[in-house]
Amino acid sequence: MAQTRNLRDSSTRIEQLLEELRATTDPATSAKVEDLVHLLVDVYGAGLRRIMETAFAEPNGAELLGRLAADELVASLLVLHDLHPHDTEARVLQALDKVSPYLGSHAGGVELLGIDDSGIVHLRLQGSCQGCPSSSVTVKLAIERAIEEAAPEITGIEVEGVTPPRTGTVISLDSLRRNGDAGTNGNGSAHAAAGAWITVDGLVGLAPGTLIATDVAGAAVVVCSSGGDLYAYGNRCPSCGFVWQEGSLDGKMLVCAGCGERYDVRQAGRSVRGQSLHLDPLPLLAEDGTVRIAVPGA
Repeated sequence: MAQTRNLRDSSTRIEQLLEELRATTDPATSAKVEDLVHLLVDVYGAGLRRIMETAFAEPNGAELLGRLAADELVASLLVLHDLHPHDTEARVLQALDKVSPYLGSHAGGVELLGIDDSGIVHLRLQGSCQGCPSSSVTVKLAIERAIEEAAPEITGIEVEGVTPPRTGTVISLDSLRRNGDAGTNGNGSAHAAAGAWITVDGLVGLAPGTLIATDVAGAAVVVCSSGGDLYAYGNRCPSCGFVWQEGSLDGKMLVCAGCGERYDVRQAGRSVRGQSLHLDPLPLLAEDGTVRIAVPGA
């Protein structure tokens, strides 16, 4: 996973360097540098194509190609050089499968309606995700990111059932410290990792009924364990501003000690009094022995 992210970071850095060269170097030199980059990409692409053709010619070639395509680092290179054995729709479906555990944990889902001729992916949110006040955060941090990583050739994503986000949904840790401490996990600053998936330590094997206050990239987050699943929310009661510390749930309910409001952690943090009042859910993925949480810019 880290290697794949590093590859994407390298690609972004190449684009940044080319932009800087265009701005500071004479046009002739800039054109030569860009030509050099394109030639290198072509050479490596041709070599990768030869490797794929040789592998496919083997008796177990189809199986081998499938294993290569399942590796995230290799898959990103295959997509870059238009060599991936799976078409765009298949890769989009695989991306949706990756985020389905998170959506399902909130009694929600997403349906692929199709990909139009202009390359726009059309989706529809289902279950509790549809019309949820935090659905735009779910789409941006979980669904869009997964699809764009699997199929960077798409030109856009349009989603039915998305509600515009509320402002200030995730509270920075510094603002909470003025009113009371939240737990600290030491996972970096919000400015450095805004919108990124952050690995959070100490959550694997969290006992059912437990809640933990922690810091994820500078954002105050409360993580709850209920029914064998983990749920992450912005650590502030939307009714009174209360900040949770470590403690326990009341069944599947996160109860505010400040005002007594009760929030269903298994239903996207909705208040038992009605859908208009709710916690701010954050995308959480538990896989391969790690837990990752995504937070928008705090």
